[in-house]
Amino acid sequence: MTKEKAQARREHLQKMRDAQKAKERRAAFLMWGAGGLVIVLLVGVVGFYLIKRAQETSLDGVASVKYEAGQHVWNAVSYKETPPVGGEHNNYWQLCQVYDKPIHPEHAVHSLEHGAIWITYRPDLPKAQIDQLKDVAASTGQQDYMLVSPFANLPSPIVVSSWGHQLKLTDPGDPKLGAFIKKYQNGPDTPEPGATCGGPDAVQTTAEEAPLPPEPQQQQTPMDTTSPSASPSASQ
Repeated sequence: MTKEKAQARREHLQKMRDAQKAKERRAAFLMWGAGGLVIVLLVGVVGFYLIKRAQETSLDGVASVKYEAGQHVWNAVSYKETPPVGGEHNNYWQLCQVYDKPIHPEHAVHSLEHGAIWITYRPDLPKAQIDQLKDVAASTGQQDYMLVSPFANLPSPIVVSSWGHQLKLTDPGDPKLGAFIKKYQNGPDTPEPGATCGGPDAVQTTAEEAPLPPEPQQQQTPMDTTSPSASPSASQ
C-alpha cells in the first residue's frame, strides 16, 4: 500500500505540474496574442495615418506650365494664369513680405523667378483666414522668399504660386499649402534660385501706391563744344 500511495502521489504531482505548464502556456499564448494584436493595431493606425497624411498633402492638383525666364519688360503684361506664374515681367522685383493691398503682378512674377512663393487670396476672404495665411508665411523656413497679397477675380479663395506651378485652395489650414511651399520655394524649376527677393532694387509699394516704373531714359552726354570734334573743320 505504501508503494501504491507513493505512486499515486507522484502521479498527482505530475498532473499538477502538467496543469501548471498548460496554464503557463495559455498565459504565454494570451500574452503573445495580445501583444501581436497590439502590434497589428499599431501598424494599422500608423499605416492609416501615413496614407491619410499622404492624401492630405498630395500635390496632384498642382497645375504646371513652362515659361522662359529672363523676359524683362517695362510695359504692363497680359497673363494667361490668374495670378501669373511666369513669363514676361518687370525689371524690378517685389520685396518679399506681406501686403494688405494688391501688388503689380509684373513685379511679383520677377520675385517668383528668384524662387519666391506667392500666396494670393480674394479680397473678401474673412480676416481670420487672412491672418492664418500670414501665419503660414511667417512660419516657413525661408520667410525672405514669401509674398502674400490680395488678388481680385481669383478662381478660388486662395491660390499659391511659384515659377511655373500653381495650386488652388479653399482653406488656409489645408496641409497642401505647406507641402507646396516646401516643394517649390526655391525649387528645382526656379530660374534663378537663391537670387535676392529684397535689396535696394526691390519694389516695396502696392499697385495703388505707385504705377509700374517707366523705362529709364538713356542719358546722352552733352557735346563738348571745346573739343576738336565739335568744330566745323573737324566735322568735315
